[in-house]
Amino acid sequence: MSNSKDAASFVQPHDSAKLVPHDKLHYDTVTSFSDPVPKDRDLTSSISDSDEEGLALQKNPFLDPEVAEYWTTAYEKSQYECRHVFDPTFTWTEEEERRLVRRLDWRVCLWACVMFFGLQVDRGNLIQAAADNLLKDIKVNTNDYNFGNVIFLFSFLLAELPSQLISKKIGPDRWIPMQISLWSIVAMSQCAIHNRTGLYVTRCLLGLLEGGFIPDIVLWLSYFYTSRELPTRLSFFWCALSTTTIITSLMAFGLLRMRGIQGWSGWQWLFLIEGLITLCVGIASFFMMPASAVQTKTWFRPNGWFTDREVKIVVNRVLRDDPSKGDMHNRQAITPRRLWEAAKDYDLWPLYAIGMIAYIPQAPPATYITLTLKSLGFSTFNTNLLTIPYSLAHIITLLGLTWLSERTNQRAMVAILQPIWTLPCIIALRFWPGSLTNAWGTFALTTVLLSYPYCHAILVGWASKNSNNVGARSVSTAFYNMSVQLGNICSNFMYRQDDKPLYRRGNRNLLIVNFLSIGLFLFTKWYYVQRNKQRDREWAKLTPEQQRDYRDNTTLSGSRRKDFRFAH
Repeated sequence: MSNSKDAASFVQPHDSAKLVPHDKLHYDTVTSFSDPVPKDRDLTSSISDSDEEGLALQKNPFLDPEVAEYWTTAYEKSQYECRHVFDPTFTWTEEEERRLVRRLDWRVCLWACVMFFGLQVDRGNLIQAAADNLLKDIKVNTNDYNFGNVIFLFSFLLAELPSQLISKKIGPDRWIPMQISLWSIVAMSQCAIHNRTGLYVTRCLLGLLEGGFIPDIVLWLSYFYTSRELPTRLSFFWCALSTTTIITSLMAFGLLRMRGIQGWSGWQWLFLIEGLITLCVGIASFFMMPASAVQTKTWFRPNGWFTDREVKIVVNRVLRDDPSKGDMHNRQAITPRRLWEAAKDYDLWPLYAIGMIAYIPQAPPATYITLTLKSLGFSTFNTNLLTIPYSLAHIITLLGLTWLSERTNQRAMVAILQPIWTLPCIIALRFWPGSLTNAWGTFALTTVLLSYPYCHAILVGWASKNSNNVGARSVSTAFYNMSVQLGNICSNFMYRQDDKPLYRRGNRNLLIVNFLSIGLFLFTKWYYVQRNKQRDREWAKLTPEQQRDYRDNTTLSGSRRKDFRFAH
């Protein structure tokens, strides 16, 4: 998502602390460390460029004793859990770091994907159940089906911020396993629903328990990965969504064939068995999620994940990338002031607007794909198998889009490929006359549409980067995801009962929203370019002494600082 020059390593402390002398540091256009050595002395003059340990020192913002002293005090004051292994002069080789990141991928990122599998199983299997006469069995129509999805999404939205606050207070390593275990119980109970009320109640409870999971898991991942590494890991994270769709489609092919066993429908066995699988993931997560890099040793894991040296590498490389990651400990609650400051940061509102709009055009075709394919004459079992091709393609386009963003250091102009991809497909859905008679043609068109390059990982990293503050970063991620859920709620009103079976009105509205999405990406690019130019002009008006005084004494924090430049 960003190149090495753009790997945001901010030195601003949170809003309650006195600022470190920033004149000691050299900034590029996005306020990341370039070569943070005091101008009045050359600590690296004796370091060879071929010396890997020397290269690590050159990238070290704590070479300045004043910076190191400030952050040492800040970490002690915040009771940062890793403060005892913070070492401004510690060095390691690039090969050591590469090996360690690979180990983190296996232990941290992989389990994050497994937990996301548990989320997607229980929030996505309603679509598969709908292919097995669920609506008919519990006597509901498509409007009731839509409203059940709206209840889920609205509950999910309401839980986003409270869940993030709970997670920051008690720690994601405790809260996330509790979430998974609780919602798996509700997911299993769906096998007992027999009317519209049962559908609504279980969808509400699932939304309340699953809401906030994504910001919570992103917070946990940030303890182990640098700002440059995180977007790529998030792309793996959302690849798990498509992988889950493939796995559960194959599972549904077998589970739905259990109709009649013990007098149950296939969808009842689907809810019960997949809920049990998620419960196993939730219980295992209590043992698979250490609170931090320095807390991997416990009674059931006496040797921990790392040696003492590796622990120091994990912690110090993350702090050198972003020193502010230690200005709160992992059991510290977010204050109401932090919430308010993040909420009124209007410079992030364009990203929230994109989150609300960008995913609406793709949502109704995805929600209705099993109902659409079944209405075209495909069997219940083949319908679920036919969802696999777009899921495979979705993984490829997601990874490709994230890779392109990282290679080009562009966000808006790469993420805009998502609505550009879906535009011709939605035009075809709206105007193609053969959507009811040509089964394989409709399947192909819907598959191409749902293979779109998913820009969610780019947007989450973009919002995090432009927050420029560890406290605001966790809140802004929750706000962004709330915007996404609000958009998902709106998407459930696009296809209505009276618009069946072609949904001409609904597809016309999706087309309008798709154009609006393209416009929002272009506007956001323009907005951040103009804001950066405005700040450049304001900064240039200040004398060097005034700039130094501003860096030392301003009470502004995060993206509100005049010396911060927005990524776009």
